[in-house]
Amino acid sequence: MSTHDEIRAFDVATLAAKLRVKQISPVEVTDAYLDRIEKTDGRLRAYITVTAETARAAAKKAETEISAGNWRGPFHGVPIALKDLCYTRGIRTTGGSKILGDFVPDFDCTLWARLAAAGAILLGKLNLHEFASGATSTNPHWGTCHNPYNLDRVPGGSSGGSGAAIVARSAAATIGTDTGGSIRIPAAFCGCVGLKQTWSRVSRYGVLPLADSLDHAGPMTRTVRDAALMLNVIAGRDPNDATSSREPVPDYVGACEREIKGLRIGVVKELTAGLADEVARSFNAALVQLRSLGADVTEVSIPAIEHAAAIATNITWAEAAEYHEQWMRTRPQDYGADVRRMLEAAMLVPAAHYVRAQRARAVLLAQALAALDKCAVLVAPTSAIPAPRIDVGSRALMPTGEAVNMVTAVLRFTAPFNVTGQPALALPTGLAADGLPVSMQVIGKPFDEPAVFQVAAAYEAARGPLPEPKL
Repeated sequence: MSTHDEIRAFDVATLAAKLRVKQISPVEVTDAYLDRIEKTDGRLRAYITVTAETARAAAKKAETEISAGNWRGPFHGVPIALKDLCYTRGIRTTGGSKILGDFVPDFDCTLWARLAAAGAILLGKLNLHEFASGATSTNPHWGTCHNPYNLDRVPGGSSGGSGAAIVARSAAATIGTDTGGSIRIPAAFCGCVGLKQTWSRVSRYGVLPLADSLDHAGPMTRTVRDAALMLNVIAGRDPNDATSSREPVPDYVGACEREIKGLRIGVVKELTAGLADEVARSFNAALVQLRSLGADVTEVSIPAIEHAAAIATNITWAEAAEYHEQWMRTRPQDYGADVRRMLEAAMLVPAAHYVRAQRARAVLLAQALAALDKCAVLVAPTSAIPAPRIDVGSRALMPTGEAVNMVTAVLRFTAPFNVTGQPALALPTGLAADGLPVSMQVIGKPFDEPAVFQVAAAYEAARGPLPEPKL
């Protein structure tokens, strides 16, 4: 391996340890990642904007600070990238759209301000499904994003660039957003870790919305520990976001060290049907692994979960229609065809449907919490299928040849926990026979991310590393 390959092989936790004791420098690390972007992004299209000059300047500053003994923490000198919904002062923030193609904010979103204060280095802004309004990251304005394991497959969406960049080793960590699964779907399809923490746990100030009451912004990383490290930086009350929680921020990283012997883990019965065979086999193998670690794995039921995708759709459409109303009146031709169709339909959602959907959230949350009454966490597959081909659009084929709606095949697994606002972390369970990743999610009680990290980290350690994609 070259020096650059060796550097990019380190997760954030390992990289931080080496940067702190000056075994490697932030300049070397940044050059390694910028080199990787240059060599791979013509094929991946994970980035919309690469901030090479800014990154190199920040790396030199970090090197000076660390050399002087002023280490700021585990992200000091670590190159990361942000989904292009996140405001960055002086750097364009497009939302993956033509409408905001030249928009340059004059302030940073809170989560980037916190990462920057922790010494993180910005490599650039990542590609996505336009305005976060889809699950494929096929973007007509900025280019179609591709899956690192198979360039003919979607990386998932809407945070497709965030997932692709992690797995392709063109960023050490990334930020995604999740309204109905948009962190966890790319994590599942690309084979990385994606965390949708409790709603309100992380400020959304300065993050372009899709649906305010469902939106989350959170970590996409190589490992569970890296996600915990990042959450420790970005979580906490923000006076600029009235919806952000005052709940104290615990030590998430410490939770990754705990064993799971004796913990009860609930398998959501309603989310174990309709799976592709290889997804079912991999998920069942993961349950066996959890039992071998001493966990008590038992089946639980959340009957209302079958309505979650409809609840999420009605809320998303209504809230998205409100945000996009002016542009839809003045610039409808500047939207991609699929997003414009969605917004046209959204404009027709009756107010009564929105109110009923919001009311139904309480029922679903009550049932989910009841299922967790005697369980530390719940587990479920993240998607019924591995990543489908880019050329099938919103349709995908099961191995049986049955055509399914790709969005439905993933939203019914991910959207319930946007509706309830619970923390949910997606992580790989292995590769299917065709080499594509498959995934499960670990779901916790509100603000109990430590239990989610505890179970996910224990499983990840027992599972071992995945084979890397061969770009």
